Amino acid sequence: MNIFIQGGDFVDELTDIFKILSDETRLRILMLLYKDDFAVCQLSGILELPKVSQALSKMRDLGYVEDNRKEKFVFYSIKKENEFLIKFLELLSNSIEKYPQLLKDFNKAKEKEKYITCSFSEQKE
Repeated sequence: MNIFIQGGDFVDELTDIFKILSDETRLRILMLLYKDDFAVCQLSGILELPKVSQALSKMRDLGYVEDNRKEKFVFYSIKKENEFLIKFLELLSNSIEKYPQLLKDFNKAKEKEKYITCSFSEQKE
């Protein structure tokens, strides 16, 4: 896999990626989205953090995640076009046992269906 950023301004793109990854909430969200698609309420429940929607909006605006409405829920997925980001998340995922918080998130995500019970108002973007 080629991990180089192609097209556009390389420095700006790389800077944006590292800004996204430097925030713990966004990094934790991206790691979960690397494994699967999640509704906003599922991510909020798994991460037990406020402002998950704000983090998702920022990453969507920068083109790293995309959203899809399924019935009354908004599901997010990682955009596969950014090979550098995907490769970074793959490398981190391969050594997840070294990162206790990320490992805890992954384990909680195995029961993601129990977090789908959020109200519609939590889903609005």
